[in-house]
Amino acid sequence: MLIAVIFAALLVMICINVPIAVALAMCGVLGLLVTEGADSLVTIALDMYGGSTKFSLIAIPMFVLAGAIMNAGGITDRLINFVAAIIGFIRGGLAMVNIGVSLFFAEISGSAVADVAAMGSILIPQMKKRGYSKEFSAAVTSSSASLAIIIPPSIPMILYAASANTSVEQLFVAGVVPGLLGAGGLMTVAYLFAKRYNFPTEEAFALARLRETFIDALPAFVLPVIILGGIFGGFVTATEAAGLAVLASLVVSAFYRNLDLTHLRRAMLDGGIQTAVVMLLVAASVLMGGFLTRAQIPQQLAESILSVTTQQWAILLILNVFFLIVGFFLHSAAAIILVIPIVIPLITAAGIDPVHFGLVVTLNLAIGQQTPPVASVLITACSVARANIWEVSKVNVWFVGVLLAVLMLCTYVPAVPMFLVEYFYR
Repeated sequence: MLIAVIFAALLVMICINVPIAVALAMCGVLGLLVTEGADSLVTIALDMYGGSTKFSLIAIPMFVLAGAIMNAGGITDRLINFVAAIIGFIRGGLAMVNIGVSLFFAEISGSAVADVAAMGSILIPQMKKRGYSKEFSAAVTSSSASLAIIIPPSIPMILYAASANTSVEQLFVAGVVPGLLGAGGLMTVAYLFAKRYNFPTEEAFALARLRETFIDALPAFVLPVIILGGIFGGFVTATEAAGLAVLASLVVSAFYRNLDLTHLRRAMLDGGIQTAVVMLLVAASVLMGGFLTRAQIPQQLAESILSVTTQQWAILLILNVFFLIVGFFLHSAAAIILVIPIVIPLITAAGIDPVHFGLVVTLNLAIGQQTPPVASVLITACSVARANIWEVSKVNVWFVGVLLAVLMLCTYVPAVPMFLVEYFYR
């Protein structure tokens, strides 16, 4: 009965716009107070501090800062020019440039909201100027930005690894192939739209232009090499790679000599706020997690589902539906922090690889970023494009279909995300 009351209180507070971190902390304190008395609250400040200062979580503000430096230092513009020289000649080329640049930017920031804010402010006005509808411009920018949480590094993957006590490096490796498949699928849909609505090409392919933009962007290519090469090669941890990414972004920006300090300051402040929100959620989840663990809720959930079926495919189907629904109402960080500690005992009991499941969760939450009412990434793209969210959603449903297809493929063909993990680590 107490569990039902606490979860009902949590839902009510979320519905009346109480910050999720505050709601989680209040419900966790209430549960501990009722079940164990006031003495159990003596150490809650230390527990919250300890939970939010795990070494792996330091990577989050570092990757956010690296993305801010990259955008303010002119690196983003050079990547756009290079990708445009490669695929700009295809009909609807600017939409594909949008997707292609998201692949590069995703390898630095790890944040879909940062991606859509950075790319959208540059590319959406250009797309509208060249005859793309504002709805299509917002949809392709929003959906491609979600690649930022599939392709490493990924802030949701870092949070999942911390919550599930699994390897963040292996999660990063597992995201490479699904991210590339997603990018290919999004480009295919964009091309079909371009053919149907006669979207323009940007410029004829010219080897000289490609060579010029490649040389100009060459220093920027150092960034993904440092991050992914260091992690995959086993030279650095994800947290150490995040620190190197900040240093490398500063060096490359200094090389280009056009670091916009005003833009950088604003981006750093926004990144600090975003990081603070995530860390408050992590700290608050310690209290709720402690209460749930002591009340044996995760174990009871595992026993309930396993009493219905022990088939991995059925359990994954149930959890996919569950996370897709959760994604409608919670941001990815909140969903991971609130739900993962509850379902991990079920995953363990069912014999599902936690790294594989982490990739499945990440894909679900990438879709959740595109589905109202919360849809943080979609709302950001609509704000930049000044487009109605429901009109954009009518276009975006085709791109979301690609993400769903990748989700189903990765869920039921584990070799797709896991063969690189097996090669490098097992």
